[in-house]
Amino acid sequence: MNSRKIYKKLDDASRDRIVEMAWEDRTPFDAITDQFGLKEQEVIEVMRREMKASSFRMWRERVQGRSTKHRVSSEVDDGRHKCSRQRAISHNKVSKR
Repeated sequence: MNSRKIYKKLDDASRDRIVEMAWEDRTPFDAITDQFGLKEQEVIEVMRREMKASSFRMWRERVQGRSTKHRVSSEVDDGRHKCSRQRAISHNKVSKR
């Protein structure tokens, strides 16, 4: 399936969540595949379309050699899909304590 079709089949909330998960350093691409059925290359295409060019280049540079973005080479393998220190986000507002 080409990247344009993949992009169009995602709703806004799904695209936002994919970007959020891809931006998080400790969330592996495999977790995105498990939840949304997108391969790493498809996630990269979504990120390319959703981000400014400079932000995309910065993100790609940061994740390219990162072992935590790939479950096979990651030392973190406890089934989590997000960092334990990440706060729950609801309707774009950080939850209060």
